[in-house]
Amino acid sequence: MKRYRPHILVVIALAVVLSTGWHAALRNALTDLRFKWQTRAATGDIVVVGIDAPSIDQIGVWPWPRRLHAEMLQRLEAAGAQDVAFDVDFSTPSDPASDAAFAKALRDAGGSTILPSFKQPTAKGGPAHVNRPLKSFANQSWPAVVNVAIESDGLVRRYPFGEKLGDAFMPSMAVVLAGQDANRRAPFLVDFSIRAASIPTVSYVDVLRGDRATLGKLKGKKVIIGATALELGDRFSVPNGRIVSGPVIQALAAESIRQNRTLRWTSDIGMVLGLGAICLLMMYSWRRVAPGLRVAILLATGVVVELAAILVQARWPLVIDTSLFHIAIVAYLTAIALDEIDFRSLLGRIAESRFHRIAMSLGDGLVCTDEDHRITVWNPGASAIFGYVPAEIIGRPFETLCAPRADGGARPSMHDAARQALLVPGGAVVVEFEGRRKNGETFPVEASFSGWQGTDGFQYGAILRDISVRKREAERIRYLAEHDALTGLANRNMLHVSLTDLIGAAERRSTGVALLVLGLDGFQEINNMLGHSTGDLVLRAVADRLRSEVGGKAIVARLSGDEFAIAIDCAEITEPVAAVTERIARAFEAPLATGTRQHRVKISVGVAVYPEGGSNADDLLSNGHLALTKAKATRRGGHVVFEAAIRQELENRLRLEGELALAADRSEFELFYQPQVRLIDGSLVGAEALIRWRHPVRGYVSPAEFMPVVNTSALSERIANWVMETACRQARAWELSGSDVRVAINLSPSQLQSGDLAHSVAALLEETGLTPSLLEIEVTEDILLHDERRVLEMFKRIQELGVRILFDDFGTGYASLSYLKKFPLDGLKIDRSFVFGLLSNSDDAAIVGSTIGLSKQLGLTVVAEGIENRATADFLVSMGCEEGQGYFFGRPMPAEAFEKQFLATELAAVSAA
Repeated sequence: MKRYRPHILVVIALAVVLSTGWHAALRNALTDLRFKWQTRAATGDIVVVGIDAPSIDQIGVWPWPRRLHAEMLQRLEAAGAQDVAFDVDFSTPSDPASDAAFAKALRDAGGSTILPSFKQPTAKGGPAHVNRPLKSFANQSWPAVVNVAIESDGLVRRYPFGEKLGDAFMPSMAVVLAGQDANRRAPFLVDFSIRAASIPTVSYVDVLRGDRATLGKLKGKKVIIGATALELGDRFSVPNGRIVSGPVIQALAAESIRQNRTLRWTSDIGMVLGLGAICLLMMYSWRRVAPGLRVAILLATGVVVELAAILVQARWPLVIDTSLFHIAIVAYLTAIALDEIDFRSLLGRIAESRFHRIAMSLGDGLVCTDEDHRITVWNPGASAIFGYVPAEIIGRPFETLCAPRADGGARPSMHDAARQALLVPGGAVVVEFEGRRKNGETFPVEASFSGWQGTDGFQYGAILRDISVRKREAERIRYLAEHDALTGLANRNMLHVSLTDLIGAAERRSTGVALLVLGLDGFQEINNMLGHSTGDLVLRAVADRLRSEVGGKAIVARLSGDEFAIAIDCAEITEPVAAVTERIARAFEAPLATGTRQHRVKISVGVAVYPEGGSNADDLLSNGHLALTKAKATRRGGHVVFEAAIRQELENRLRLEGELALAADRSEFELFYQPQVRLIDGSLVGAEALIRWRHPVRGYVSPAEFMPVVNTSALSERIANWVMETACRQARAWELSGSDVRVAINLSPSQLQSGDLAHSVAALLEETGLTPSLLEIEVTEDILLHDERRVLEMFKRIQELGVRILFDDFGTGYASLSYLKKFPLDGLKIDRSFVFGLLSNSDDAAIVGSTIGLSKQLGLTVVAEGIENRATADFLVSMGCEEGQGYFFGRPMPAEAFEKQFLATELAAVSAA
């Protein structure tokens, strides 16, 4: 079998080429090259009259009137041309005069004119449409087919003798022009060795205008008239990269016929005999002749055969197909190469060279050993990691690179790891071990072991990587995942894990776990006034103090911002949780040192104790936060232990917030109005607008119950704006009805914080048309505490609008007197807590009297709240108070009731007037 293997290879190659048709491309290429190597000139008997670019420029846009073709025929007849062939479509009529002139010219030519017929494909792929000359033209001329076939490579090579159009067989134009009988013969190969440039060509316009030199070239010639201009598109690709026009194709075909160069392929029998001869020659000489001589014989045979084919094609109209012969020679040359080259050794050397290049360029260390585990390959990456140069380490055992284990265990076995690698997908096993550098330093190494069967026995390899940096980064990432980056305390995640462990242990021992959630009081002011860098120093100082207080007996964590937590195992402490909490709180009575500054920081603490305060870590954290919130609200600087009532209070608040949101959507809020009177005569001067909530189930809900929730919720601004707009519209309605009632509204902190209140008030006054002096805004001290400069500027703008501003609940705050001086106010309201005990409490009387006196000196109006009887009203008049309000004059009531009770008489008087 080995003896016949080269010949079988050749047969397979030939079979593949024949089945795929690849030899046709080679055959055409060889034929085209022979045309190029041996060229010949045209006879000159056939002249092309080209419809070229100069003709189009001078005559006009194509197509031309057929009277010009008639004149052309007359010129050609006069010049003595023999036969004239038009490669122009005459299948459709034009103007009658031109068609008549052309028909007359054809008749006068006496039947020496050839007109074309051709098949034209239809748009939808149906049967081809046959275009024939008009009958008036066809009766006076010879018919001829001008179709040429374009082969699969886009070139024109063959030319038909004729073609069947309908029921009749029609000769081709070149056949008619050459004066040959079509005789239904097969298409022939056009002899493209005839140079297209040697075919005489003249311009249509030169003939038409009677140029003597041009006409002299046409005497006794056969003429083809057709488009040669590029813009007319009648172009074809022919062998050797040339592009010629349709008329030139017809002329080359006619020249091939006239020169007896209608080329045809030779019989395939010669090819088969040639292949048989070359196969027999190779079979005989394969083992008898040296490979070099066989190569020379094959090359010489190929050259001789091709030269013979060139000579035959040059002398006779025969084309010898030598494609398969050359393919057989190439196949035999390949077989000789495959037979002589040791591909296994070559591939081995290539693989070894490639492996060496890759190994030397790797950044990681690459080490290979023999089956005795002695190092045979050592790349620069390994030298960089371990410090050994190749001369120091090659030949030494792999264990030289391994440090002894601290626990006395065995070093990693390269043999076991590599053998195991053969059994796993991917063929590699990754092992971590402690490596040892040349200087004795140990470090973590990641090794990927593999093994393979080599020519010198089983061999091993390992890719080694120094992972000490990766280990440090992993430790750092793990540390950051469990600790707060600023303070170094445990973070929320670590606290949660630790709490879970403590609760699990406490459950087994039936003991408790205490969680203290600590919040810094006033920390935001430190950040705002001194900057976040100072705030960070304070947080670090707080963390250090908490660590020192718990002394390692508890877990200290930073939850977020200014919140910390301490998780305590109650079994580890000897004092009650309350005592621990108080001790930690007292620890912050001493100032915190942060560089050159000292800060006094108080803490509020919320305490949740397992199991009463929560059965798991999440519950303890949640309940601890609730207790902290309660402590900040009620016992700032103290501590609150979680109990169920705190959560119930929060749930009630959340439920109330939900109901308030629905109440706002359902328009359940109403405004009541409480009269404000002039005390000296009891006449009405204004009304305070007070919000009420008509609950669909509970009826009217006390403002004391829901307003604290409204003022601290997201609904605050929405409801406050509704109160202001509703009160202004009501005051405008009273104004339009003839009653100038000054309406007072209570300002919400959210209205100052969310936007430009002065602009909102101005827009509302413009929208409602209310006289500004009939609107009075009451502010409390807690509103003035936030951003004093901004509030001051805004109040000045509101006063400029003509709106009055009153200071409400005067006397209940710690800085009320300073605000009277600082802010632009029109008056103040004495809080009901002082008015209620005015007759029985001398201190209250003194405070009220001094307030009234101070107000008069400052030019402020004074309104007393909470007047319940005539005696109190008279006493206030005697003290100089001008205005008042209270149940004695009227309770808060709906607008309709207010109108009936206080405005009916006044309205009646206005109507009567």
